Amino acid sequence: GAAHNWPSVVQVRKGLAGRDVLVPSRTSYPCGGRAQCTLTRSPGVQCFLRHVRATGFVKKQCGLVGLCFGGLAFQGVSDHSGLYKFSVNESDRFWGAVARQRLSWISPFHTVQNCDFSQGKIKWFEGGKLNVSVNCLDRHVHTCPERVALIWERDEPGTEVKITYRQLLELTCRLGNLLKRQGVRRGDCVTIYMPPCPLAVASMLACARIGAAHNVVFAGFSSEALADRIRDAQSSTVITVNQGVRGGKVVDLKRTVDQAVQNCPSVQQVLVAMRTENTVAMTDRDVPLEEEMMKEDVVCEPVAMDSEDVLFLLYTSGSTGKPKGLVHTQAGYLLYTSLTHRYVFNYHDGDVFGCVADIGWITGHSYIVYGALCNGGTTVLFESTPVYPNPGRYWEMVERLEINQFYGAPTAIRLLLKYGDEWVQNYNRSSLKTLGSVGEPINTEAWEWYHRVVGDGRCPVVDTWWQTETGGICIAPRPADPEAEIVPGMAMRPFYGIKPALLDTEVGEVLSSNDSTGALCISQAWPGMARTIHNHHQRFTETYFQPYPGFFFTGDGAHRSKEGYYQIVGRLDDVINVSGHRLGTAELEDVVNQCPAVAESAAIGYSHDIKGEGECLPKTRSGKIMRRVLRKVVERNTDELGDLSTLDDPDSVHEVIRGHRRLRGDGKQQ
Repeated sequence: GAAHNWPSVVQVRKGLAGRDVLVPSRTSYPCGGRAQCTLTRSPGVQCFLRHVRATGFVKKQCGLVGLCFGGLAFQGVSDHSGLYKFSVNESDRFWGAVARQRLSWISPFHTVQNCDFSQGKIKWFEGGKLNVSVNCLDRHVHTCPERVALIWERDEPGTEVKITYRQLLELTCRLGNLLKRQGVRRGDCVTIYMPPCPLAVASMLACARIGAAHNVVFAGFSSEALADRIRDAQSSTVITVNQGVRGGKVVDLKRTVDQAVQNCPSVQQVLVAMRTENTVAMTDRDVPLEEEMMKEDVVCEPVAMDSEDVLFLLYTSGSTGKPKGLVHTQAGYLLYTSLTHRYVFNYHDGDVFGCVADIGWITGHSYIVYGALCNGGTTVLFESTPVYPNPGRYWEMVERLEINQFYGAPTAIRLLLKYGDEWVQNYNRSSLKTLGSVGEPINTEAWEWYHRVVGDGRCPVVDTWWQTETGGICIAPRPADPEAEIVPGMAMRPFYGIKPALLDTEVGEVLSSNDSTGALCISQAWPGMARTIHNHHQRFTETYFQPYPGFFFTGDGAHRSKEGYYQIVGRLDDVINVSGHRLGTAELEDVVNQCPAVAESAAIGYSHDIKGEGECLPKTRSGKIMRRVLRKVVERNTDELGDLSTLDDPDSVHEVIRGHRRLRGDGKQQ
């Protein structure tokens, strides 16, 4: 170490449990405190930093060995396996140290966690105060104000807009001041109905800055679905745009909001931004967003928020189709999303993170906005579709923006696979370092095509498992020890602090051996998990904690392989029972999808054998197959299909209904 002058940047300090640990000699670095930031130009320091980047390990001649983890190093933890065990066995120490190091606190917390699954009580970092927008913006503006925060990939190819951290902070402050002028106060909930765009992100951060919660509603929901969410959140303020643009089509979002608020007596004002130059009807309730923002000051003092104050509501469909407003809070959620963003995707300063989800879903919240910006990252806002203006859109964007991490849905990958390799190979993808999939299990054929063609066989594919309820990624192939294997189609390894368990679905006993299949549960709390269902805490406890007492029940089934890796087999309410054998839908679909004639499939259970083929499947605009709709069709409950406004092609439902009736032999009754 001395030969390379390492002691000038690292030193031994008393760490957790009074043990000696090797830590950087400065507690604060540019760009958010990551050890890879340049401290000095000396060759010795550069050698040390390159070593940390390449290996993740810090060593000293005295024999002290530690895993360098975001500027922290723990004695006796020499590899990923050791750090994972420490994170679950010494949960308070692990999360306490990481929270102090990664987040900027106004007041320190006094209790790391206070959780009781029997009551559905989840509390992290009590006593602490912070502001999420400061963690996502101000601290980066102090060190790298001209770094690009957002790249808005507009629907029109080649017209991207780049927003720096300084500009995003200015937008956020102006909008925060405007919201306060319109009467929004701490504890209020603002509904946001906007496509992916910088003002949508600024709206979310402005709410966080002034202490209001936000309720982002996917800008494809119908007026009825929007009204349901506005009423449940009791919003007095809605933020929207005049029109949305997607796939070359213009969508009148303001008109949808106008229809929705007619049935929402709580709404007092609607702030309207201009995505297109087309004028829309404005009422006394409507406020021209950009015009009024420019009247506001560029400084908006951030509110000190308690760790467990509400950050946002996000509505997700329940098994009955009735949406439930899951509640996420400040510190724990922000810490967990930033940590998973950094280590699952191996994100480093200067990388461009390309998540093509919509901000209206949890993936957009966690990995386009909060996780990425907390890390000082550059993140892409994708407004278009995978096939507009052609099936090469993703890969042309990767080349033009030099994207390093690409994160998308398996359904989109299967769709593009159908168009062949040429659309991918037409573009330079050498910037890619990590490929990710999210939303549902990725079948083996799609995984292999993704890895071989899109990633040229050199990019690890991280098949991530998580939910709106979990806040962030819980199981994924990375992080792991260097050169650790990745098995196609498997989520594989739990993230730090996540302790999965498989339980027998019949008797509720823990399945401790490998090569087992059961209900996927998590046996201890983690900071990113949802805290409750808005206005329905009893429903929260009944859904997630009562089915298997002492555990958080995910609703999914999983298989743990002989090697101890986890594979998601589908929702347990989608499990199909055939002659006493329980078959996961994901397993069936994986087999069917290997047939060359099948581009995509969805398996559902029904009381009679049904054979045949479907020409199309009802899918949301993000690419997820709506199995709830398929189940209602085969159960002949077509009057109970529920809200279909998020479907990319509503006509696909009618085609499925017609096809099913032909299979039943009653097509003549049409």
